[in-house]
Amino acid sequence: MITDDEEFESFDDDEGETALDRIRAMLMAEKAADAPFDLALERQRAEERGAGAPLPEGWSATPYDLGRPAALLSGPGAKDTRTILHLFGGGFCIGTITSRMGLAAALAKASEARSLLLEYRLAPEHPFPAAFDDALAAYRRVLTEGVAPESLVLMGESAGAGLALAVAVAAKAEGLPMPLAIVAICPWVDLTQSGQSMASRAEQDPSLSKARLDDHAARYLAGADPRDPRASPVFGDLARLPQLLIHVGGDEVLLSDAERFVEAARAVGVDATVEIWPGLFHVWHRYYAQMEEAAEGVSEIGAWLKRRWKT
Repeated sequence: MITDDEEFESFDDDEGETALDRIRAMLMAEKAADAPFDLALERQRAEERGAGAPLPEGWSATPYDLGRPAALLSGPGAKDTRTILHLFGGGFCIGTITSRMGLAAALAKASEARSLLLEYRLAPEHPFPAAFDDALAAYRRVLTEGVAPESLVLMGESAGAGLALAVAVAAKAEGLPMPLAIVAICPWVDLTQSGQSMASRAEQDPSLSKARLDDHAARYLAGADPRDPRASPVFGDLARLPQLLIHVGGDEVLLSDAERFVEAARAVGVDATVEIWPGLFHVWHRYYAQMEEAAEGVSEIGAWLKRRWKT
């Protein structure tokens, strides 16, 4: 695992090309080459990229049991009175602790918190509702282990952000305490792919497409109803959810998912904020060590949470 004091590619080059330009071009090339979708290739690619992602200097990952394998990420500046339960993205089909550890740790450091990164079961080997069941069980376990709800934040990106929101909806229905807040990075909250941006951003999005999301949804749902709130929380009862921050890229096909969720949440009185980042793509935050806009996104999430922690 590379640490952030080692040399990394600078943000921009001497010829004026930005890191954003280079990463967008890389993603576009991969998207064009990846038809039809190859799950094994995507899993391998995620592991390779994750192996090179930096942990903050002095930070470490300790194995942790949440009913499923998990990692406790902590280091200098992290307060034991602040806990993030982090659910990684990957379309419910891709991702492991090791492939997502760098981003989770960077977000925790920015928030001055420790992070519990859950490795939930993946489809198609473990279809719906396996990922949801694992995430909800982990939330219950964190609470029973003595983490105060007012010190707990649910966080995720992409499918993991959708899981975080679905867990909150289900936990509220069970009468469980709500966390302090939810941070949803580029959330996938509608597995019917009915958002307007699926078409309007199809050409601009360098990494996602409706076809790819349809593939992920079919593998995960395995015939289940895509409108089930455990899979698509935008169709759930959103009343009384905790304060919510959503980041979404202006160029991604999931833009409408974020906008629709915030609109529905606000309609029932939830304190919901959506920040649309023009010109950016799905979960740009993962390039925090290479791209200025990604580092800013991570920093802004940390600042938002630090204004809300009670301890």
